[in-house]
Amino acid sequence: MKRRQLLQYTGTAFLTAIATTFTSNKMPLLAQSANNGVTIQWLGHTCFLITGNGLRILINPYRPLGCTQGYNPPRPTADLVLISSQLLDEGAAENLPNNPQLLFEPGDYQINNLDFDGVLIPHENDPDFIHNGTGRKYMPNVAWVWTQSNLKLLHLGGAGASIGTNEKIFITNPDILFIPVGSPIDNDNYLKGYQPQQAINIIKELRPKIVFPTHYKTSAANDNCPLSSVEEFLTLAEENDISYQRINSNSLGITPNNLPQSTVIRVLNDSNLLNNQ
Repeated sequence: MKRRQLLQYTGTAFLTAIATTFTSNKMPLLAQSANNGVTIQWLGHTCFLITGNGLRILINPYRPLGCTQGYNPPRPTADLVLISSQLLDEGAAENLPNNPQLLFEPGDYQINNLDFDGVLIPHENDPDFIHNGTGRKYMPNVAWVWTQSNLKLLHLGGAGASIGTNEKIFITNPDILFIPVGSPIDNDNYLKGYQPQQAINIIKELRPKIVFPTHYKTSAANDNCPLSSVEEFLTLAEENDISYQRINSNSLGITPNNLPQSTVIRVLNDSNLLNNQ
């Protein structure tokens, strides 16, 4: 049976499910046409605010610690929050303005006539660790796929596992892909997210039009952050004939009419996100 359960953060340390059916009158519609595309705003790490088709979607708000220590807490006004896990760098959804609705479990949902699919793709990037039956180091990771303003978006959260055939049915050929790229290659204890070459391989499999790299080391990180920078990923992209562009802003507008013909990586700028302390 398809899940139609809407989840809402209660302000406690845990996320609590509430049995309710979502109706559009619970969420104010913004005055925006689907033809206008979406605005992608990076808020650091794997956190983005996606605005379009009358909906403000916040993905993976975090608590500034470790690799995100130098960022301001991402607390924009949103109508809906999607999180990949309850880890503090992917699911710190407390104290958000506007009392937004929240989805955090795998399943399929319909909100404001938009379909959202939460697809379970594990954090761990060690195949033996994933499949040996002994459990996992991290809690489950939910990748989110949906169509907004006639654009198919896929946010992989902190995924690091290979993508199975069943999952590919839902997530192949996105217009916009958010993918973690900074898992270190020299740290056997850090299993979360994709290493740069693994991220390139996933991009080739999924064939997106636009890629936003996430989950890499930035100037906001403290000295203990184990992630690698985005540079190794970009070097490998060039070697694999995938072009990239650096955007001098943390936001970018995208419409169906301005999608590139082949995959382009776009690296957003986080300088205005730093707390400068």
